[in-house]
Amino acid sequence: PPEQVALVIGGILGGLLLLLLLIGVSYYLWKRLCATFTYEELSGTTAASSTQGDALCPPDARTQASRAGQGGGGRARACGPHAPAFPWPASLSSPCVVGDACVVGTIDPELYKIPEDKSEADFPEGCLGRLWFSVEYQQEAERLLVGLIKAQRLYAPSENCSPLVKLHLLPDERRFLQSKTKHRTTSPRFDEHFVFQVSSKSVNQRVLRFSVYHVDRQRKHQLLGQVLFPLKKETLAGNCRRVLWRDLEAESLEPPSEFGDLQFCLSYNDRLNRLTVVVLRAKGLRLRENTSFVSVFVKVSLMNHNKFVKCKKTSAVLGSTNPVYSETFSFKANPAELDTASLSLTVMQSAEADKSHELGQVVVGPYMYTRGRELEHWNEMLSKPKELVKRWHALCRTTEP
Repeated sequence: PPEQVALVIGGILGGLLLLLLLIGVSYYLWKRLCATFTYEELSGTTAASSTQGDALCPPDARTQASRAGQGGGGRARACGPHAPAFPWPASLSSPCVVGDACVVGTIDPELYKIPEDKSEADFPEGCLGRLWFSVEYQQEAERLLVGLIKAQRLYAPSENCSPLVKLHLLPDERRFLQSKTKHRTTSPRFDEHFVFQVSSKSVNQRVLRFSVYHVDRQRKHQLLGQVLFPLKKETLAGNCRRVLWRDLEAESLEPPSEFGDLQFCLSYNDRLNRLTVVVLRAKGLRLRENTSFVSVFVKVSLMNHNKFVKCKKTSAVLGSTNPVYSETFSFKANPAELDTASLSLTVMQSAEADKSHELGQVVVGPYMYTRGRELEHWNEMLSKPKELVKRWHALCRTTEP
């Protein structure tokens, strides 16, 4: 009957349409899958896909990578925040492009090795030792997790060094955590974990201090060096564990000056015309109010002919007479201007939002403005271009309290 014939024809047509649809979807998915694992041709060259494995490089990133990869010694840069740069093998000729995909002949395993860790090789002259540790802050539990990994090349009074490490969360000097004592080694391996309970509001105002001691036969502790690590927002961001290392530095045994002392580094790059100041820490400050309610910051000002040029400020540290900053600032200064320029570093105390007063000041510069240690620091900076010159300076008052 005609009705049955029409039904059969309709069923066949419907089946064909469904089959074509399935073929189209399969082809689209296959193209997407191929695009993820192959190289794409861009302007006659190629660029590596993202090492993250879930997306291709955006057009701009691929273009830059392809330009960087041109030539035998070029390096093609993959996209993504953690993607390494892979050099194009000099032994290979230009890749053969087939359709939309790029076929690479061979892979050299040497090109994909992790770069050598120079932290265990480059020790500066006079180094007191180096310490490896990790930090992680758990926002919800408000816990600071500290991992004490190892130390190397400790400068000990004897070969039979028995080191241990004390951990303080400054400004709290009374409470500390302590590692186990390692015996007869100047390169101990600790692999210990510690937990500090600290609120999220105050964690960025705290400083982690590692004090490395040698324990002699009479069980007396002799300080070998210390590491001060400010807990900045950048370091604790992302709720991830960060492995770091720092060189030990000696503790200053000199008593604080009348108004306190400030430690900072100076450096000048004559090629970039850049004057760099690294504000490290202060000690022995004479705060006016209760230390629990005041904050202290450092104002760094560039002057020329005693005229103000530019000013920058550190972050404020709450409730500490010995604040730690470790913040870097740069100023543009031509070599001809260094004979008339000077730097003023002023330690300020702020108890209210719009009210602050000076605790002390240090001025470094040429003979026109300074004498003594301040002049020596400036001249040493000029004699050692591109090197950071670190010194302590006594604060002086320029205004009446």
